[in-house]
Amino acid sequence: MAINTTVMSGFELLKKLQQWSKVNMKQEILLCTIDIADLYRMIPQVEGVLALKKMLDHLNLKQINGLKTEVIIRLARFVMQNNYFIYEGQYYHQIRGGAMGSRLTLTIANCYMFFYEQNIVKQINNSGGLYLRYIDDLFIIMINWPIRHFIKQVDRWKKFDENIKLSANISLRADFLDLHMENQDGQLVTTVYHKPSYEPYYLPFNSIHSIHMKKNIPFTMLLHAIRYCSTFQAYLDEREKLRMDLLLNKYPIKFIDQQFNHVLQKFSIGQPLTRNNYNKLRQEIINAPFQEKISIDFNKTMFVHFIYCSNMKTFPQKFQVLWNKYFGESPINEIIPILGTRNLDNLQRQLVHTRQA
Repeated sequence: MAINTTVMSGFELLKKLQQWSKVNMKQEILLCTIDIADLYRMIPQVEGVLALKKMLDHLNLKQINGLKTEVIIRLARFVMQNNYFIYEGQYYHQIRGGAMGSRLTLTIANCYMFFYEQNIVKQINNSGGLYLRYIDDLFIIMINWPIRHFIKQVDRWKKFDENIKLSANISLRADFLDLHMENQDGQLVTTVYHKPSYEPYYLPFNSIHSIHMKKNIPFTMLLHAIRYCSTFQAYLDEREKLRMDLLLNKYPIKFIDQQFNHVLQKFSIGQPLTRNNYNKLRQEIINAPFQEKISIDFNKTMFVHFIYCSNMKTFPQKFQVLWNKYFGESPINEIIPILGTRNLDNLQRQLVHTRQA
């Protein structure tokens, strides 16, 4: 329903921005990011639950997984109006907004924003612009809007709802999620955005974690760099920065290079990235289809977790051998075992454990 106006990640933003800019990007176009202040705490509880009910009516849903919508609304109202927290030994009852981190609060915030933004979306679409939202952050591009007119429109949107406080930044460049964007003489230029608080800390290579977790870090981060960096030089800078960060976290240079090469192998690219082929190969990687997650039948799946340490490296293979040996011809063999690891409890984990007992 809101798939054309919302994004769930910086990569999704990049793909939609690429598609829009192919035919619409001009030298004078400005990029606008808008932050909504304290959305979770500013939405009145009654209006928030009403927004949820309005969304269910909008979708013409009478029940979800056997639960009637009337019951869902009653439960939502109860949860929203019964949030309590403790501060300096005193208990408090939250009378406005919802609990931070609550899935219900997130759902109600998205419903509330969906109905709030409809007039804005209509205005921007009619003008050929681009509107995208990630929960409480908005990204907007308008065609032929000078900055004074842009500011005037944002001030007008502020009056749509007294509970929504907008703070806009309008420029030829913008940072949204983890994507940095610039309009350079009518050309869209993108790269990875690092927040000012960013520090080069990754899972240390000498930590007691399984090797597949450590392999995933350089692989994922380099793929991230290729997708986001629109120029070869920006890619080289990001790649070398990532390499230095991994070296600081004790990753061997040979291990890093193997995982970097694995990125290209994963996409069946048999040549290194160069200044001449970068744009073509990068676009192939961006356009590569996502591998859909395999659904799990929990009625026929058994999860086995074990505490990982260095002498347990071969346990998964040995477990499979023993499973097939003793249960291969047994009816229990219809159950699929999935192995997972737990981190070893140590002093460091105890010291960073902040939740009250």
